[in-house]
Order: sequence, then C-alpha cells, then structure tokens
Amino acid sequence: MLMRMYLRWAEKQGYKVTEASFVAGEDVGVKSVTLEIEGEFAYGYLKSENGVHRLVRISPFDSSGRRHTSFASVDVIPEITDDVEVDINPSDLKIDTYRASGAGGQHVNKTSSAVRITHLPTGIVVQCQNDRSQHKNRETAMRILRSRLAEMKREELQEKVDELRGEQGEIAWGNQIRSYVFCPYTMVKDHRTDVEVGNVQAVMDGYLDPFIEAYLRQSLQGGRKGPGRS
Repeated sequence: MLMRMYLRWAEKQGYKVTEASFVAGEDVGVKSVTLEIEGEFAYGYLKSENGVHRLVRISPFDSSGRRHTSFASVDVIPEITDDVEVDINPSDLKIDTYRASGAGGQHVNKTSSAVRITHLPTGIVVQCQNDRSQHKNRETAMRILRSRLAEMKREELQEKVDELRGEQGEIAWGNQIRSYVFCPYTMVKDHRTDVEVGNVQAVMDGYLDPFIEAYLRQSLQGGRKGPGRS
C-alpha cells in the first residue's frame, strides 16, 4: 500500500521511478522494495517520509474481520556518487627509503630498497620492503596508500549518508511518524506536525503534499516533535 502511495505521488510530481529491488512477502504483499526516484528536489521532499508508518485496518486476510495494526519502515537516503579514483598531490607526500630488515639474504640489507610513504594531510603511513627493487616497493606502497585513502573517503561518505538519513527508530508502537487509520474511523495523522487528513483514500492515492509541506515548514522553524508523539 505504501509502495503504491509513493508511486502515485511520484507520478503526480513527474518524477522518474525505477524499481531497484523487490522481495515479495511470504504469503502476500511486499516484504521489502527499493525505489530509485529521480527528479528535481526529490530527496528534499521525500526525506519527510523517513521513519516508521502505522496502518490500522480490518485485515482482508482475517476471516473473523478483526482490526489489525501493522508497521512498515521507510528509509529515504540521497544518492551520492562514490568516485573511487583518488588524486594524490606529490607535494603531500614524504617518501623515505631505508635498508630493509628481516629475511632476504645479504642483498636486502646492503641497499636502501625499502620505502616508507607518509601522506601529510591525513597522517597515513604505508611502507613496503618486500622486493629488492626500490621502484617496485614504491609502486606497492603507493597502491596501498591509494586504497587507504579510498577507504577513508568511503567512510566519510557513509557518515554523510547516516547524517542525512537521521534516526529511524524501532519498527514498533510509539515510534511511528504517521498513522493511516481505516477503522473504526478514517484519518491519516502525522504525529510530528499534527497534520490530519480525513480522506484516507486520497492519501493512499498519493496526496502527500500537506504532510510534506508541514514537515518542511516545521524543520525550517526548528520546532520538530519526536516521532510517536501526538
């Protein structure tokens, strides 16, 4: 139901949607789905949907017609291009050569073939003494340095993603950001902004603008409530 809601909303916005992955539920429905939504300000709008969503309805799969409450987690993150190519300024490097120690016979101790490279901006130090050739040791050390810098860059990008993603909370009662109630009354309520819409079907058909706009206004004013409060 949430997947259909977001597809309808994206269609109204003129956004391009690509289904990156889909895992069906064990019996019916959707276990998980990943949608890539492309368009101007797509993340800026959709970040308001990040969190736990609560659904209350008469389950069509319950022969007794009882009311059921279920939860779904929506995770919204921006796409960040991770360019693994690492540019290293030669002036940022301190390169030392020294005589290798350890196994390798007399030759390894007679020549300064071992290489130690220090990347001054980050303080990363790599060294290599595996080969008798200083040139080959330097190539190996530079390859290790590039890998270390690429990993550092990846970790920084991950930290940025985590910061943009924000806290999501446990998928359970008390952590929901919004409730969709079909029974015993009909209403959709956002617990962060207190915005309510009585036409549940319109919301499920992609009418999310009141919730998105209220969340963005509240975020700008710095008066955001915590999820699950009403």
